[in-house]
Amino acid sequence: MRVLLSTYGSRGDVEPLVGLAVRLRELGAEVRVCAPPDEDSARRLAGVGVPLVPVGRPARALAPAAPAPSSIPERAAEVIAAQFEVVTEAAEGCDVLVATGMMPAAAGALSVAEKVGIPSVSVTFQQLTLPSPHHPPLAYPGRPFPPGVTGNRVLWDLDARSIEVLFGEALNGNRTAHGLPPVRGVRDYVIGDRPWLATDPVLDPWRGTPEFDVVQTGAWIAPDDRPLPDELVAFLEAGAPPVYVGFGSMPLHAAADAAPVAVEAVRALGRRVVLGSGWAGLAPVDDRDDCFVVGEVNQQALFARVAAVVHHGGAGTTTTATRSGTPQVVVPQAADQPYWAARVAELGTGAAHDGPTPTVGSLSAALTTALAPETRARATDVAATIRADGAAVAAKLLLDTVGRGTPPMTT
Repeated sequence: MRVLLSTYGSRGDVEPLVGLAVRLRELGAEVRVCAPPDEDSARRLAGVGVPLVPVGRPARALAPAAPAPSSIPERAAEVIAAQFEVVTEAAEGCDVLVATGMMPAAAGALSVAEKVGIPSVSVTFQQLTLPSPHHPPLAYPGRPFPPGVTGNRVLWDLDARSIEVLFGEALNGNRTAHGLPPVRGVRDYVIGDRPWLATDPVLDPWRGTPEFDVVQTGAWIAPDDRPLPDELVAFLEAGAPPVYVGFGSMPLHAAADAAPVAVEAVRALGRRVVLGSGWAGLAPVDDRDDCFVVGEVNQQALFARVAAVVHHGGAGTTTTATRSGTPQVVVPQAADQPYWAARVAELGTGAAHDGPTPTVGSLSAALTTALAPETRARATDVAATIRADGAAVAAKLLLDTVGRGTPPMTT
């Protein structure tokens, strides 16, 4: 069986597909991934022997800063057109397509599956894109919800209208050009009747809704056996466990001040620091030997060896830190990250920083909570409940449903 995995986003959108691809190949499937040609994602896929079919421009080129609201439809049109151009050819001969990533990319990929006549499944890595009476939607830049409107069902209706305004014209223009009928409601088309939620049920509990049947598989985690660099190992072994600070694929608010603030806050607590350079380009502030900078690294191995993890709150980083049993401080920057920060605080496995731009005082206070013995004990307890088999569950379910001729998703 041949499976095509499609996404458009940063490394955090690609990493779960690495986990699924590995498990699919163990079950005998051929797998390829359509994703933007960012170097970190390409290296990660090459490291597990999964072919990358590059789609569009690197995601990093589209994310130097928050997009102007007026540019969102234009960017969406570019992403959707790239899906039709590249994914159509990549999907030829495949038996099923798995679509994830930003809404317009998923809409384009699902349309390609429809065009070539193969079943598809729509996947999200956080539940805030799934309409529910239990939580509100995320607002798009430049389209805030009206003041005073708090009812979740009303907000989800407004969300559907925003998505239609932002992405509807581009999607239906491309569909018509490729011989497909227009869709009525982009969001409902992408979600379908049976979306998959690839998150851990302890970290991200889904409460259910009668509108559709959500399949929560568990998070898609790829085992990472890459060794840590020798220099990093030497640093770790030269003293007490340090604090890790990194913001992944986030450009970061006030990036120029982020490293000095983080280093001073960690030093104030008598700890050493490991800086993850990331897209924010975090770098040493002086030549003292209590600070070490890493680039691309095996976070599964590193997080298990540090005293705390300070990060932006991406779904993947939050899950990795939670599985490691290491306390966290989440400094949310955008999108779903405040949600993950709140979940960490609710579980008692760390602290949620108030806002995207920490000061020395605010970060030190959050770290004091994270470094408390009771937080470490709670993080250890929760780690034992986090599932490691989400990708294996999803791979078996995908191949079983396609093999039986049962569409994984209906629209």
